[in-house]
Amino acid sequence: MLKELVIKNRSYRRFFQDEKIEIETLKELVDLARLTASGLNRQVLRYYLSNDKKMTNKINDTLVWAGYCKGWVSPPEGEKPSAFIVMLKDTEAGPGLVQDEGIAAQTILLGAVEKGFGGCMLGSIDRKKLSSLLNLPDKYEICLVIALGRPKEKVVIEEIDKSGDIRYYRDELLTHHVPKRRLEDIII
Repeated sequence: MLKELVIKNRSYRRFFQDEKIEIETLKELVDLARLTASGLNRQVLRYYLSNDKKMTNKINDTLVWAGYCKGWVSPPEGEKPSAFIVMLKDTEAGPGLVQDEGIAAQTILLGAVEKGFGGCMLGSIDRKKLSSLLNLPDKYEICLVIALGRPKEKVVIEEIDKSGDIRYYRDELLTHHVPKRRLEDIII
């Protein structure tokens, strides 16, 4: 059921690093994104896939993780993603629409959850460093990086408390808490 996939599709930031995701699985996830809607059907998105541990560690070093978790820069060794999908925009294919990126990324993540994996969309990227690392031609702009792996953490959705604080946090057991607004509070 779609709602179950949506609930399971959290921003996971800790993984069983040694559980590899096959390159064919990454291609299947990108194929799902390929089939989604695209503004004016321009289809400007391209994808770089990595499931190689050495390369995934290098990609990971270009990212900033979990802005609300102060002092937490990256998953530690043994808990890093086992794969990444780097979403690119082909600037020669025309001006894409930013919503295409979100639609494609969410579709990839829902597909990952269906396969027993989880992931995290990352937009805080040292784009210059990553572009150089991947040896990308100038026509490609980095949109997002999607981290993927078998989740090692528990994520709990909870209602925002009276303070109205929306910041996610980790408790002493490393359970990741994600406050969400009530349905009644978002319908006008």
